[in-house]
Amino acid sequence: MWQAVLERAIGSDFARLAADAWFARYARRRINGLDAADAAKQQEQILLRLVKSAHRTRFGREHGFGSIRSIREFQRRVPLRKYEAFWAEYWQPAFPHLTDVTWPGQVPYLALSSGTTTGATKYIPVSPEMLVSNRKAALTALSWFRAAHPRIPLFGGRMFLLGGSTDLNSPDPAYPDTKAGDLSAIVAGRLPRFLEAYVYPPRALAMERDWDKKLSRLAEESASLPITLLSGVPSWLLALFDRLRQVTGRERIADIWPKLRLIVHGGTRFEPYQELFREIVGPGAHFLETYPASEGFMAALDPRYGLLRLIPDHGIFFEFVPVEEIDTQEPTRHALGNVVPGVNYAVVMTTCAGLWAYVLGDTVRFESREPPLFHFTGRTGQFLSAFGEHLIGEEVEQAITAATTRTGSRIADYHVGPVYPAAGAGTGFHLYLIEFLRAPPDEELFAREIDNFLCRQNEDYRAHRAGAVAMGRPKVLSVHKGGFADWMRSRGQLGGQHKVPRIDSTGRLTRELVSWLERERAK
Repeated sequence: MWQAVLERAIGSDFARLAADAWFARYARRRINGLDAADAAKQQEQILLRLVKSAHRTRFGREHGFGSIRSIREFQRRVPLRKYEAFWAEYWQPAFPHLTDVTWPGQVPYLALSSGTTTGATKYIPVSPEMLVSNRKAALTALSWFRAAHPRIPLFGGRMFLLGGSTDLNSPDPAYPDTKAGDLSAIVAGRLPRFLEAYVYPPRALAMERDWDKKLSRLAEESASLPITLLSGVPSWLLALFDRLRQVTGRERIADIWPKLRLIVHGGTRFEPYQELFREIVGPGAHFLETYPASEGFMAALDPRYGLLRLIPDHGIFFEFVPVEEIDTQEPTRHALGNVVPGVNYAVVMTTCAGLWAYVLGDTVRFESREPPLFHFTGRTGQFLSAFGEHLIGEEVEQAITAATTRTGSRIADYHVGPVYPAAGAGTGFHLYLIEFLRAPPDEELFAREIDNFLCRQNEDYRAHRAGAVAMGRPKVLSVHKGGFADWMRSRGQLGGQHKVPRIDSTGRLTRELVSWLERERAK
């Protein structure tokens, strides 16, 4: 009885006004504190606190954490490692009961993360401290938005968090206290009860494993709710929009959710989707980019600058390695205080969940050091240089965005990889597999626009395209509506935080996808 009374009180108009007033005060304090602080100094303090916390773990003992007093000493003693090295050397031998291995105490959660190109499942440790870190980062992102838009009430309705479709399970029945699942499922399971009046979906629906069933229920139930904020990966938000329009018969999301004011997106670059989202959503909604990962939350858009801004004080220490050095014996490791604007860096993280000098696999380019503002430019493994053309993910996405604008088309998702020439015949080329929501008048025109943009943007690409001797013009292959979702379903990676691999540098995944599409067409 008292619980029902409390829930009604929390969900009342007065409580919502009070929540907005509280958050406005929090946002002002948070932003003023970040603007006044020395971000590089905060990062150094974070690192030393992390080292001190973990000095008695197996990892800390093996790397002499007890005597580390500086960033330079940390870098001297702790080499860069990728996931595979952490798994083989530290996590797998103790799996799934990670106690005092790379982080003090028992790690209660393991976030499942699929390798983008390989599809292999990764188990990323998530400590209680990391949950606090993620919460602080999310509040920081909303604070930057509130600073730019102080009159927009975020707690006046419901916040729709479109997460993954995996519930939490114990990887080993012998260790029931260790749970594994999507990071979104971990967060949903730890959501404070008082927030449930402000957040959708409810816990039971958030844990639904069947993505198709879940998406239909989400659309049916949420269509009548006062949604003010929507968060998710762009490609799956588009799938939700499609179901909403089927359920309601309305074309614009603004007509379904007239109170929608903020769409929080992350997990992939938004440029190819931006015009399509504005068209589908309609007027009134703002967009906020975030930079989350299963390993830790890195940054969010600061609307005052129009760029991603690194969050320096939430239990994660960042290093930045020039991309061309990431696989060398002695890579140059920059802390935030000495990054150079304009350089393409690979991101390295040390976290409050026991990741130490961990190569994330993402790449960024700073525009400013103070405040720390940057662009996400792609993945270390997502580049195209099969023929010496040296394209990074950022350039490919810019080319597709330019082609959609020039041809008046709209896309749901895409994948691109090299097609090598047959023995003794012709030249290789890039194959773009694109799921169009609005097809261009001519697919060859779309391919020419991509080619023209890249020739203007990248000197190596232009040189290799000259005379079509080293590399032929790119080609476009249309994917049927829902095709990428069907393919992801066939791989067991449908929904939530799973994303279509955008770039395949080897061509193997591209061939697999083309073969799958051909089999589907033959059915």
